[in-house]
Amino acid sequence: MFENSVGMKMAPIPAGSFLMGQADGDWDEQPVHPVTISQPFFLAATEATNAQYEQFDPDHRAYRGIHGFANRDDEAVISVSWHDAARFCEWLSRKEGKPYRLPTEAEWEYACRAGTTTPFHTGDALPRECQKNQREMRQDFAPVDLGVGQTPPNAWGLYDMHGNVEEWCLDWHGPYEAGEQVDPVGRADGDFKVARGGSHSTEVRFLRSANRLGTLPEDRHWLLGFRVVQADPPKTAPLPLPEEKPLWAREVSQKRHDWSDGPDMSRPYFRGPREYVKMPPNSTGPLFSKHNHQPAVTACPNGDLLAIWYTCNTEPGRELAVAAARLCRGNEEWEPAAPFWDAPDRNDHGSAIWWDGQGTLYHINGLSTDVYWAKLALILRVSTDNGATWSKARLINADHQRRNQVIAGTLQTREGFIIQPCDAGPSGTGGTALHISRDRGKTWTDPGAGRPDPEFAEGKTGALIAGIHAGVAQLGDGALLAFGRGANVNDRMPMSVSTNMGGTWTYHASPFPPIGGGQRLVFLRLREGPLLLVSFTNPKNVGEQAGGLWIADASGAQRRVYGMFAALSFDEGKTWPLRKLLTAGGPARELDGGGNTGRFVMDDTHAEPAGYLAATQTPDGVIHLISSRQHYAFNLAWLQTPAAARGPG
Repeated sequence: MFENSVGMKMAPIPAGSFLMGQADGDWDEQPVHPVTISQPFFLAATEATNAQYEQFDPDHRAYRGIHGFANRDDEAVISVSWHDAARFCEWLSRKEGKPYRLPTEAEWEYACRAGTTTPFHTGDALPRECQKNQREMRQDFAPVDLGVGQTPPNAWGLYDMHGNVEEWCLDWHGPYEAGEQVDPVGRADGDFKVARGGSHSTEVRFLRSANRLGTLPEDRHWLLGFRVVQADPPKTAPLPLPEEKPLWAREVSQKRHDWSDGPDMSRPYFRGPREYVKMPPNSTGPLFSKHNHQPAVTACPNGDLLAIWYTCNTEPGRELAVAAARLCRGNEEWEPAAPFWDAPDRNDHGSAIWWDGQGTLYHINGLSTDVYWAKLALILRVSTDNGATWSKARLINADHQRRNQVIAGTLQTREGFIIQPCDAGPSGTGGTALHISRDRGKTWTDPGAGRPDPEFAEGKTGALIAGIHAGVAQLGDGALLAFGRGANVNDRMPMSVSTNMGGTWTYHASPFPPIGGGQRLVFLRLREGPLLLVSFTNPKNVGEQAGGLWIADASGAQRRVYGMFAALSFDEGKTWPLRKLLTAGGPARELDGGGNTGRFVMDDTHAEPAGYLAATQTPDGVIHLISSRQHYAFNLAWLQTPAAARGPG
């Protein structure tokens, strides 16, 4: 062991072989495969500290104490990106005239195990003295001492290999391959750089020797740090990217569709419901059959529909990922689901997908530090080939905070601004923030950021839309109108109006019933001009006796209906004279609503009682609405046609 010029103790790691991965671990830890590390190397006995890192970057002192973590010189440095860590290694290499770098993922696991084959180098369990607040932390922060080298080392003299802070590795994250490998360096490219070892304030199972985490190389937060290797880099070529494309990316037509072969818009048109969420049964990663929810949908220039949603075991969990499915133009059935985007062991909560009407699709998503939706940054990807391939994700709001839970419903204003609604807090009675780009997605601002939480009451003004999961549309005079869930005004669904592009909002009671858990509305302007709201007659947990909506049928008779309904306004939201139940009608039949909806009965007076809704209107005039599992297609003429009158008896 030697000590380098910045005070790092460097431990010798011998050459050798081991089995990489864990057969009963997470899906991305398999297959277990033999790996040989052919050359010895030196690995820092501890993670880099504040004092050591700040010899390279004195300005980093501004990050000390974030959420109460890592104030002292001898605590592990946090809030460093992969690029920051790599630049530190380059600086240290120049300073000492010898090569420093980040460890490969294989070197890291080999050194962590130090000859062991158990989940931890301590055995099947991690002793209490090695744990630092090892539990799921959803919203709160419980600062702990991140001083390095305070727990017993492994057999090769390495401290804090399980926990304290996550540690950046050299590799791009990608699937393992079977067969023996020598000095592997991961995949040739990717969205995510690997992080290893787990951290404070997370569950113990994410601290295992084999566990793989990852995030964007420019990401930085209070769970992430690094340690260094002193050795030449391996000369191994990286593995190529997997050749097999996901289903949604296969044989995607690049012929621009002219949309002239659609239904006759002068006649009522209705199709559905038909399932678009088709998951392999008993899936436990990378897709999860247990819970699929919170969708978004868009048309593509080639005429296809592309839907995305999150897939998980539990909504707050680290395993939550984004799935996708495609409905190819002319086909009757959606293709089975396939993985779309997944930061390894990060909660990717909230997704939007949107076509700008020209040649570009936008995917906007949340990226958590670990679990839950109160610690999300925002990323953006684009596609110019009908969603067959996507650009690398980039951060458009790097702050992991409460204002970044993406909600489907991206829109473009007449000025050309792109607007993305995002829940501003995890509470069901909270509000919705807007993120706005005035340069086609290059830069983004949050006009309400930094302002105090408002009082959601009739006539009051504040910096958030009233209610979460809000839908937003622009009015003829340029103002923005929004409807939300929760934060009810006078026991009605809240309605918010902004005349300064989301800087402030004025709150009013809408004419619609409030909605609750397991429900999300849709609000958009149709190409023909009217405003369309799709919502529910009752909160999910309210029985029929206390809810429902009265509508007129073709004879003028009033009928009480329940579940998902559509409302149209022809005067910029002042009145909503047309309301219709969104149902295929006919004899009662049971359907699966997926997500939090579960099974429900559909007939002439009952539609889906709940679901997270998303919608797009294609250039041929068809409105495509998806709930948590079902896809409905209809047009304005169908909405304007009253339900058939009841027959005798």
